Amino acid sequence: MEVFMKRSAGILMPISALPSRYGIGTLGEAAYEFIDFLEAAGQSYWQILPIGPTGYGDSPYQSFSAFAGNPYFIDLDLLAKDGWLKEEEYSEEDWGSDPGRTDYGTLYNKRFTVLRKAVDRLYKDLPDDFAAFEKENAFWLHDYALFMALKDAHNGKSFMLWEDDLRKRDPKALKQAEAKLKDEIAFYKGIQYFFFQQWALMRTYALDHGVSLIGDVPIYVSPDSSDLWANPQMFQLDQDGKPTEVAGCPPDGFSADGQLWGNPLYNWEGMKKDDYAWWAKRISYQFELVDVLRIDHFRGFESYFAIPYGAKTARGGRWRKGPGIDFFRTIEKKLGHLNIIAEDLGFLTPEVIQMVKDTGYPGMKVLEFAFDPRDTGSGYLPHKFINNCVVYTGTHDNETVMGWMENSPKSFSEHAIDYLHLDEKEGYNWGFIRAAYMSVADLAVMQFQDLLGLGDEARFNVPSTTGNNWVWRAKKEDFTFALAKKLRHMTGLYERLPQGKKEADIQESDE
Repeated sequence: MEVFMKRSAGILMPISALPSRYGIGTLGEAAYEFIDFLEAAGQSYWQILPIGPTGYGDSPYQSFSAFAGNPYFIDLDLLAKDGWLKEEEYSEEDWGSDPGRTDYGTLYNKRFTVLRKAVDRLYKDLPDDFAAFEKENAFWLHDYALFMALKDAHNGKSFMLWEDDLRKRDPKALKQAEAKLKDEIAFYKGIQYFFFQQWALMRTYALDHGVSLIGDVPIYVSPDSSDLWANPQMFQLDQDGKPTEVAGCPPDGFSADGQLWGNPLYNWEGMKKDDYAWWAKRISYQFELVDVLRIDHFRGFESYFAIPYGAKTARGGRWRKGPGIDFFRTIEKKLGHLNIIAEDLGFLTPEVIQMVKDTGYPGMKVLEFAFDPRDTGSGYLPHKFINNCVVYTGTHDNETVMGWMENSPKSFSEHAIDYLHLDEKEGYNWGFIRAAYMSVADLAVMQFQDLLGLGDEARFNVPSTTGNNWVWRAKKEDFTFALAKKLRHMTGLYERLPQGKKEADIQESDE
């Protein structure tokens, strides 16, 4: 099967982590400036996290919709530029005291009030393309907008706690709700219009500057999502509409209780009957927004860990067979060959390894895992790499390199120093980056925090914890010409520059 990647490099930077004056990274000026930085640094890819609206815990992997965009990412300055807002309606607000961290509580309490003013103006002078936007997205947009309007009417409660007639989508109850909540439904549709307008402009700018976007699709949907509410037949639910089992990971050397994610599990047998139509729609929709797609928890398609609903830990779960290679062959038959990265981390059986090989998709290699004896034989040491893979120092779920070096058992860090020839003068972080770049992996993607040599304070997520995740943000002064030049030198040294580009192409005006 054809491999989409040429030898190249990219940076993992969540949109939320971009600098801005308004509490969180957005699709505005900072996104465009980051694209300029990537171009100057000789990078071909910008990898992001899922872009859906986030709920409790603020995780982009627990979204209210598999299709909607995050309202927080809508840039307020761009709305003002287009006449939908007045600058004084948002510029004087306190969006959080620390520019290096996202304050989700402040955003939740203030952002929608501002967006409501923009949406009110939108409906007073509807753009010509609004009706087309509604029509093109009809397969998810109305259900999502109604779901969010109903959530607001229930003070944010999970839909599992709504009245039975609404929870189970009784047609009469839905009709009454649509009439009563028509303004709120329109509000949520207007928000999505703004998001996707800004997204399209940002993506065009990226492509014009030689930067491709790597998106991220979680395998599962949130237990409190419009997807589960609107499509209960696609999931393993009992007669009362409650999950029978939920997703997670088994106990292992990293976690004695395993990981209890709580996501509903798919009714794969039912999905197979219509050739996985919902999944095909989901994946094709993502490829309208990005150029490459990382599929999270890829091993879950071969077999998945099912935990009894209501369990307190993952200890009582068991493995069940997933759709396997049939799923990917069916999707490819429908959509053609796709630029997909398989997130094939975790407990890998020979069957999972074979499925990844059969798809032809590049898997992931994480250098931090290479020096942990619990991962012996897993292939994370660079001398075991194949070309068709993507190498990371670490991902959003891992420590930064400097944090890992400080916190790992001494035997792990000493192994890394010995194997990678690390020294403090170069910087341990740059030694890891160099090892990734000089490896045979077709694509090398670095966390931006590792370019800065940051420690634990910049870790983006600690899996299975809540309260301090998804909040780290870069500062405007982090994106220097010196950093772009240094990264471009290494990118050129190990032949990862875009085709036709040279290391000497960078000039200070590119900053």
